[in-house]
Amino acid sequence: MQHELEIDDMQRSPSGNYLSSRRGFLAAAAAASLVPLSQACSAEPAQPEADSGARKTSPIVLSTYSLWRFRNDDLRDFHKCIDIADEYGFDGVELLLYQIQQNEMLSHSNMMSYKRHALRLGLPLIGLSTHQGFVTPDKEKRQANIDRTIGQIEIAYELGIPVMRVNTGTWGTSGSFDELMANRGIEKPLEGYTDEDAFPWVIEALEKCLPTAEKCGVMLALENHWGLGLTPEGLLRIVNAVDSPWLQICTDTGNFLEDPYDRLEKIAPQTIFVQAKTYYGGGQWYSLDLDYARIGQILAKHNYRGYISLEFEGMDDYTKAIPESLALLRKAFPRTYNA
Repeated sequence: MQHELEIDDMQRSPSGNYLSSRRGFLAAAAAASLVPLSQACSAEPAQPEADSGARKTSPIVLSTYSLWRFRNDDLRDFHKCIDIADEYGFDGVELLLYQIQQNEMLSHSNMMSYKRHALRLGLPLIGLSTHQGFVTPDKEKRQANIDRTIGQIEIAYELGIPVMRVNTGTWGTSGSFDELMANRGIEKPLEGYTDEDAFPWVIEALEKCLPTAEKCGVMLALENHWGLGLTPEGLLRIVNAVDSPWLQICTDTGNFLEDPYDRLEKIAPQTIFVQAKTYYGGGQWYSLDLDYARIGQILAKHNYRGYISLEFEGMDDYTKAIPESLALLRKAFPRTYNA
């Protein structure tokens, strides 16, 4: 009884009445129950509609290619690239496998150190960009590239990377990559062959890689690169012939040198990963004046909600160009567009 009296005293209102006591509360509640429901509802203040909390933009990741670009040896190290991606505020990292020296790749502890480093920073390793060449009549060379690609898939798996960029390869009749770029990616086949001969080689090679990709849970993303992937028609011919959920398309915004928007539209429905080129300071081989707002709308139209990987390919200092590129891409790739 004494305990209950103490509670009543503690609940007494400053004016001395018992509105806040148990008895007062019950009396007030009974009186409130006599208020018409419609009046009580109209007294409630309007609540703003709650935001769903869903991400409003596609995540933007940094390709390590943006830093190394086959010539900046002081930016070749993955640890340094991961730190830069973190410093500038990217949402993840895409690794260019070609950056790793053979001895580094053979060291399991070294490879796992990249995974550990990214985890500590809260930056997922999202993509692995690789090279292979299936455009050759030499069956042994094709098999060597199949074996190489399977090994690359296993590397992606060990690093926890869900998507791996692959390409068809080229005929190799250009004297150099500079010459290939001077010819806008167009290359003559080997004497006695045509591109029609090469499509079955590429299709068969990719089909042989797919069991490993499925087992490891690594998506293969065929890029609109050079070789047979130079056109949307060539790219789609391969992907549709293979007809597997484990082979989709890596859309590179800078690899269609003519009519880019119409061509990007054609491959958007089967795109699983996007590499977005920027050219601040002028490109090393060419520059494209890309309308990223338009590209963003094309991808949104086809419900692309995945990662955008920055591939900076200009000549400006990266400390200036990469933050500018990130700002451009964040603005261009919202999840939804106003009508």
